[in-house]
Amino acid sequence: MQIKQLEEQIGLAVIDQVGKRMVLTEAGQELQGHAARIAAQIVDLNAAMDQFRDLERGILRLAVVSTANYFLPRIIAAFSARHPGVQISLRVANREAVLAALADNHTDLAVIGQPPGGVDLVAHDFMDNPLVVIASPDHPLAGRETIPTQALDGQTLVVRERGSGTRSAMDRFLGEQGVGYRAGCELSTNEAIKQAVQEGLGLAIAPLQTLDLELETGRLVVLPVEGFPLIRHWYVAHRGDKRLSVASQAFRDLLLSRPAEGPPAARVKSRAALVVDGGDGRSPFLSRKSV
Repeated sequence: MQIKQLEEQIGLAVIDQVGKRMVLTEAGQELQGHAARIAAQIVDLNAAMDQFRDLERGILRLAVVSTANYFLPRIIAAFSARHPGVQISLRVANREAVLAALADNHTDLAVIGQPPGGVDLVAHDFMDNPLVVIASPDHPLAGRETIPTQALDGQTLVVRERGSGTRSAMDRFLGEQGVGYRAGCELSTNEAIKQAVQEGLGLAIAPLQTLDLELETGRLVVLPVEGFPLIRHWYVAHRGDKRLSVASQAFRDLLLSRPAEGPPAARVKSRAALVVDGGDGRSPFLSRKSV
């Protein structure tokens, strides 16, 4: 009945029935686009009004790439403890989907890796994101003190899907080094990547921040490959033409106020050492199982 009333108001059909399926007409598709923009403007209006409520209420929309979901819940929990009246909507997706959410004004803030060029975004880096080479403990390269980058040439790598920030950084670095690889599996989550490497399906280049449990239990090892860790950064970004709500500003400020974590190389060593270094001077990239 609502669709019929809508069609009567605009004088055009917006839905066609094709067999048992209902599809939008060309006019319906155009209407849908305008409706989405109107809905986004209403959200912005509510956010603008929330700024006068001193964070007593409001909605914070976040879109984050999947890797950030390993550390962001702790920060969200701290924010919620400070501002319990703010409702938080969290969307986890790959980089392309997060950027699309920003472009379509479906999110207030995004947490991503390297921001794209040529896009009207305001982005601030707030934390390092080291990428390391991981292997199963019984891989032939595990246990070496140092590994030249060229040792990766021809190796089978378990890789993230195209559009992933990790995949882009990996391809860019290996391409610059003239290193080729065989893509054994292409998987869409870090958890799937880690499981595949544990089962011996190949090496992988993965964010160190996703590996705490596997390093502590010795199910994976970090290989000391020259040129690694690759240091990327986490950015909090929003559209350049968007006025942030008080809640969005407060969350962004919380991210930017986080203390530095120390030199990247030291962080790699300290995390790996949780499962390896018994004070015997062995490589901090070996697991206890390997030692």
